[in-house]
Amino acid sequence: MNDRQLQRYARHLLLDGFDEVAQQRLLDATVLVVGAGGLGSPALLYLAAAGVGHLMVADADSVDLTNLQRQVLHTESRIGEAKVTSAAEALSALNPEVRVTPLMQRADASTLPGWLEQADLVLDCSDNYATRHAVNAACVKAKRPLAWAAAVGWEAQASLYDPCQADSPCYACLFPPSAVVADAPCALLGVFAPLVGQAGVLQAGEALKHLAGLGSALARQLWLFDGRSLESQHLQVRRDAQCPVCGHLP
Repeated sequence: MNDRQLQRYARHLLLDGFDEVAQQRLLDATVLVVGAGGLGSPALLYLAAAGVGHLMVADADSVDLTNLQRQVLHTESRIGEAKVTSAAEALSALNPEVRVTPLMQRADASTLPGWLEQADLVLDCSDNYATRHAVNAACVKAKRPLAWAAAVGWEAQASLYDPCQADSPCYACLFPPSAVVADAPCALLGVFAPLVGQAGVLQAGEALKHLAGLGSALARQLWLFDGRSLESQHLQVRRDAQCPVCGHLP
């Protein structure tokens, strides 16, 4: 690291267990973030602020006025602009050293494999089951760690899956692809604005610790949070040997 970087990330370097090697791992890392909305906004801001060297941001939507209650990456002046373009502008202003690659495409079976060839870790900040399952399947196949979260109404969930760990479950172990589950979009149910911030920041924190070599408190754990009562739970999650996505792994 150069002198400016040592100064910029000095508060990291003062942490117990966090040294220059850990920070350099962040600077050298490439992270794919799927979704630049409610969860992706806070997650991307902290990943950029913390010094992740390359952020790939995938989102096919544009900024809408209804987004601004919670999607803190975007502003009124950028309504109508692609979310990935708006995100790149905000992140570059926050930390000009971070390289941002905007991907105005949907994350699916056709786009994800090429993106994952470049990524060290993935954050799933999407808002529907189809995308979550596509991201999970691609991460298992490419053996990329996945930090996942979801938030709607007053409730949030999060976990971290690492297919390189023999005992790690995947998203499909918890939510089988064959299950008939209706999406619960915030356009119908609403979402408490700070809730997506809390979940997105948690995603970013676990991703940063994992990249820095410090492990993750959410590995093999499912975090459940109620934003109204502030009650939270950590449930142990085990890999399903019959899982159609990761059950074949040794």
